[in-house]
Amino acid sequence: MVKTGQDHINAVRDGRQIYLDGKVITDATEHPAYRNAIKSAAMLYDYQAAPENIERMTFDLGDGHRVNRAWQLPRSYAELVERRKALTEWSELTGGFLGRDPAHVASSMCGQFMGAEIFDEHSPARGKAFRDWFHEARRNDVFMTYVINNVQGDRSKAYGDQGPGAEDMVARIVDEDSEGITIRGAKLFATSAIMANEIFVGTGQPLKPGEEHLAFSCALPMDAKGIKLLSRKSYEQHAGSEFDYPLSTNFDENDALVFFDDVKVPWERVFVHRDTAMCRKQLHNTPAHVYANYQSEIRIAVKLRFLVGLARGIAEVINTITVPAVAETLGRLAAQAATIEGLVWGMEAKGRNVNGYYIPDAHLLYAAQVQSQEIYPEVIATIRELAGGALLMLPSSVEDFTNSDIETLIKHTQISPAVSSLDRIKLFKLIWDAVGSEFASRHVQYEMFYSGPKFVTRGNSFRTYDWDRAKATPNKLLSSYSLEGSLKGR
Repeated sequence: MVKTGQDHINAVRDGRQIYLDGKVITDATEHPAYRNAIKSAAMLYDYQAAPENIERMTFDLGDGHRVNRAWQLPRSYAELVERRKALTEWSELTGGFLGRDPAHVASSMCGQFMGAEIFDEHSPARGKAFRDWFHEARRNDVFMTYVINNVQGDRSKAYGDQGPGAEDMVARIVDEDSEGITIRGAKLFATSAIMANEIFVGTGQPLKPGEEHLAFSCALPMDAKGIKLLSRKSYEQHAGSEFDYPLSTNFDENDALVFFDDVKVPWERVFVHRDTAMCRKQLHNTPAHVYANYQSEIRIAVKLRFLVGLARGIAEVINTITVPAVAETLGRLAAQAATIEGLVWGMEAKGRNVNGYYIPDAHLLYAAQVQSQEIYPEVIATIRELAGGALLMLPSSVEDFTNSDIETLIKHTQISPAVSSLDRIKLFKLIWDAVGSEFASRHVQYEMFYSGPKFVTRGNSFRTYDWDRAKATPNKLLSSYSLEGSLKGR
C-alpha cells in the first residue's frame, strides 16, 4: 500500500479556510487559483506509486506499508545516497520549481526525530507526543508545510514589545487546560500550505525570557478549526494558458500568511511548551536544520541544471553556440550548476554517524547555501543576456494561433535554423516564465531568502568551518622560521 495522487487530492478537499481576493475558498482542488498546483503535488504521489518506480521512490516501514523516502532515516552513507536519488527524481518532475514539495518539511521532521532525546530533556510528555505524532505522520506519508517565522512588524523591537494593537501579530499561547493549549496570532511563511495536509508551527528565531507565551511548537491538520490562510496573489489563476506560462500554470505552490484564530491544540500534538530556548534547540540542536536544507540543495541543484539546459537551448535555437563568448558563458553556467551538485555529494561523503543516524556534513551544507544565494540570481541574469530581445518579440498569447493571418506572420518571423517556429516560441515562452514573469520574480526572491538573509547563511558557514585546520598549515609555516634566523642567514 502506498499513497497515490487521488489520495492526496481527497485529503486536501477538507474544507480548509483560504482567503483570496476578498473571498473565502473552501475547496482549493477545484479553484482556478490552486487546482493545477495541487494536481502537480498529486502527480508526485502517482509517480511514487507507479509499479516501475515504487522500489526507488518509497521504502517499507516493515509491514508492507510503503512511504516516500523523504521519511527514511538513513543509517549509512549508502542509505543517504539512495534517499537523495529519490528526492532528486521528485524534483526533476517539477524542474525544482516546487520549492516546498512534500520532501522538504518531512526532512526537517526526520531530523528532529533523530535528535528526539532533546524533547525528553524538555519534558518526557512532550517527547512522547512528538514521537507518537511522527510515527503517525510518517505512516500516512503526510505532506507537511511549516511556519517558523514571526510577522516582521517593527523590526527594531522584540516581538513582545510591538506596542498596543499588535497583540495578535505573532502567534502566542492565550489559554491552556487539561485538553491542550489555545493559540492566537499569525505566522510566516506558509509556502504550500494550501495544498499540504498538515502544518508544523514553531519558532526558528531567538526568543528571550519573558516571551514564554510565544515559545511553543505543534502540528495541526490544515482543516483545524480557526486556521485561516491569507493567500498571496495566485500566478496560476492569472497565467492565461499553459502554452504561454507552462511553469506558472502548474507549479505555483503559493505562499500564505497563517492566522490562528483561537486554535485549540491537543496536548498530544504539542511538542514544546513555554520554553524559549527549546524552540531553537528543536531545529538546531537536532539534525533538523541540516536535513531540511540538505533537501533544499538537492532541489536547487536540479533547478539550476534545468535553467542551464534552457541557456543551452537559447544558444542552439538562435545559433550562437559556436560563438566563443557564448560557449564561455555556458561553461561558466555549467560550472555554477555543478558546484551545487558537487557540494551535495560532498556533504554526503563527509557526513558522519550521530546516534546511529547518518548526517550530512553541516559546513558543506552551509557553504552550498551561501553559493546558491549568489548563483541563482546570477544564472537568471545570464540567461536574460543570452536571450536578449528574443524574449520581447513573442506572440501575445496562444490565441494568436487561432487567426490564420497572424499565424502566417508568426511562421515568417519566428525563424530558427534548429527548430520549427512553433518550437522556438514554446522554448522562449518557457524561458520567460522561468526568468521574466511574475512567477519567475517570486522564485528569485524565494531562492535568495528561503534559507534566511545572507548574513545568516554566511554566519552558519563561519560557525561550522574547521578554522583550526585552516590555520594549522600557515601557523606551522610561521613557526618554522624566525627573525633571528633570517638575519643570521644573510
